Amino acid sequence: MKKTLSIIHRTAALTAFLLISSFFLSTVMVEIFGGYNAILTVKTYICYAVWLLIPAMATAGITGTKLAPKATKGLVGAKKKRMPFVAANGLLILLPAAIYLQHLASIGSFNTTFYVIQAIELVAGLTNLTLMGLNIRDGVKMTRARSA
Repeated sequence: MKKTLSIIHRTAALTAFLLISSFFLSTVMVEIFGGYNAILTVKTYICYAVWLLIPAMATAGITGTKLAPKATKGLVGAKKKRMPFVAANGLLILLPAAIYLQHLASIGSFNTTFYVIQAIELVAGLTNLTLMGLNIRDGVKMTRARSA
């Protein structure tokens, strides 16, 4: 059972990380190389795909908690301390920003408000990628330690 839970945890965490990476990279690339229609397409894609991200994040959190319910120290403790910030950042900054940016793009409002929110979204997204990357690194270390 624990092995299955671990596989589900890894899959959900990696899915969430890859989705956020794709949101971040597609946003940066379209801002550099795309026009307004391309920006709208990317913002619309993100608004649809975020509904895959939310269950992936929830699954990673739930399975992580079930795998080590009482751990508070070491690598597991560090992972547990990062996740509330990742979740809050996602729900309070990234999700509303994604929806609002898509709305602004859909009405062609590429003004200062759009770009300020876009900058906030990119910083918050990079923060989450960094924290999740640290969790992945720590998870790999724990897996290697168990195999050795």
